[in-house]
Amino acid sequence: MSRIRVVAAVVEREGRLLLGLRPAHKRHGGLWEFPGGKIDEGEDHESATRRELSEELDLRAQCVGTRLFAVEDEGSPFVIEFYAVEATGTPVAREHAEVGWFTTEALEGMPLAPADRAFAGWYARRSTP
Repeated sequence: MSRIRVVAAVVEREGRLLLGLRPAHKRHGGLWEFPGGKIDEGEDHESATRRELSEELDLRAQCVGTRLFAVEDEGSPFVIEFYAVEATGTPVAREHAEVGWFTTEALEGMPLAPADRAFAGWYARRSTP
């Protein structure tokens, strides 16, 4: 099975991370995720991240960093790649049921999509001295 690359933007402001709640009718509906989407043919991860943040949240990506983490989404052809992103603007939930800013600690008790749960665990361990 060929893998489909998906970007996930890790946007942090004042110690909080931006997440969106997936609509009920979509895969992993009702679970929280880091915003992003598929990398289109001929597109690189930076362009895809900029496009997805603009389309989904009305945010402007100022800087897309290097890949922090990648994980296969079990039961699908997707490989989710998490990138640190500096973005400006106020997020508008165009594709998500809602959006919110959460501390790393708050993520532990939230219903996260599986790939996002794996990333959140890695991120929390990385951030702990």
